[in-house]
Amino acid sequence: MSFSVPTVALHVLAAMLWVGGMLFFAIAAPVLRQVGDDRLRAALFDALGRRFRLVGWICVAIMLTTGVLQLRLRGWWGPAFWNGRSLLGTTLGVTLVWKLGLVAFMIAVQAVHDFWLGPKAGLATPGSDEARRLRTRAAALARLNAFAAIALVYAAVRLARGG
Repeated sequence: MSFSVPTVALHVLAAMLWVGGMLFFAIAAPVLRQVGDDRLRAALFDALGRRFRLVGWICVAIMLTTGVLQLRLRGWWGPAFWNGRSLLGTTLGVTLVWKLGLVAFMIAVQAVHDFWLGPKAGLATPGSDEARRLRTRAAALARLNAFAAIALVYAAVRLARGG
């Protein structure tokens, strides 16, 4: 077995956990919003968010590491590949640019959600107008990232199929 197979398997498992967690929150959040007690609802969101944040960022680190390894193993690393002609002159290269762009976008959105907006919403008084406003924004970012994840999966499948 080549080194590539376990690297791809680890990459896919980390992606499944990261994207699966986002999709779980898309399903769980409306259920949690039905909890009548503002403080309990806030505590549940906070506990789930903190747990998934750790797991999610571990997954991101694994995906970045295994992704770079995959690029190197496939010979898609270095100036010979990354000069505009080799990269943007092929369907495979354009697909790779889209996938990497989606990855960068998702990491940025996740960072804003996890390290700024989510914690700020968690500190707001449960049930207050400010808490609702911040949670609405955090939910919008989470949904945006979930849609980007679907596009990322599509790009990954295209890339695996040669572009």
